[in-house]
Amino acid sequence: MTDRRSFLERLTLATVGAGALQFIPGERAHARSVPAGEWDLSWTKKLQSAHRAIFDVPEIEQGYGVWRAVGTRMQYKQVLNQPLDMVLVLRHTGISLAMNQDYWSKYGIGAAKKVLDPITNEATTRNPVVDRTGANALPAPFTDFWLEPFIASGGIVLGCALAFQEVIGTVKEGDKVDDGEAEKRAKAMLVPGVILQPSGVFAALLAQDSGCKYVRAS
Repeated sequence: MTDRRSFLERLTLATVGAGALQFIPGERAHARSVPAGEWDLSWTKKLQSAHRAIFDVPEIEQGYGVWRAVGTRMQYKQVLNQPLDMVLVLRHTGISLAMNQDYWSKYGIGAAKKVLDPITNEATTRNPVVDRTGANALPAPFTDFWLEPFIASGGIVLGCALAFQEVIGTVKEGDKVDDGEAEKRAKAMLVPGVILQPSGVFAALLAQDSGCKYVRAS
């Protein structure tokens, strides 16, 4: 992990707002204003059902935030025979769940974050909600309680760009590359379909503005 100052500097550079400044206690920092066109907000147009929810996942917590989102969506279908439009926001330490297994393996995320497998409750080196196939498949009735089938079935997964700065820092330190190359490599290791947003809080608020009910999922 990078030291506190370098992490805060990267976090500040990712802070966005309409000319706003974000000040971090103990640090002198200026925000970079990012044009709105750089962010993909098209996901809001996919929220068409009568029932809509945003599940906020700020912690890894063995991947249970993702499980709760998938399970609740299934319950609406099974019990009410109604679709539930689901927005899953991965922020704070939960951003690690948005990264593929190559990232977890290469940088020792499981050990660093002390992650446990949701089934065995034992320490794991794997992202608990990614590529649950073959020997890593989840047992019934939890077979599809992971990100890829959730996204494939229409679930919306948003990642916090502020928290993602720590991911970039991990790549930069691990690979000994500059900021630009680290960002490029980090983005290549995002789970396909995850959409980065200015921040997780921004994403959660915009989802609510789009008719979603808020649930703290981890």
